[in-house]
Amino acid sequence: MSFKFERLDVWKCSIEWADALFDIADNLSPEYRYSLSDQLRRAALSVPTNIAEGSGRDQVKEKKYFYRIAKGSVYEIVSLLVMTGKRGFLTPDEYKTLYTESNEIAAILSKLAST
Repeated sequence: MSFKFERLDVWKCSIEWADALFDIADNLSPEYRYSLSDQLRRAALSVPTNIAEGSGRDQVKEKKYFYRIAKGSVYEIVSLLVMTGKRGFLTPDEYKTLYTESNEIAAILSKLAST
């Protein structure tokens, strides 16, 4: 037996993506630990947890609400990735990979929120 969200590919992808983002947050210099690092962790955690919560809602309107919240957190992360990259904590390839994954997750969440 499993929870509905555990069968969603977007949840599975977002867990792996969030884990990679946590690794980045863990490696930021101490001066960014309580700003950029914590914000990156919170936003990364928000995506799979809101997908999970949305999948457990019975009302379609409620499901869509949580999927939209998750999508907003993806957008927040993209902004944080830009700052992380500007501070030299990401290579261009790392940024490109995370950006692409962000875009894919956001697209799936858009579809879930509109159906």
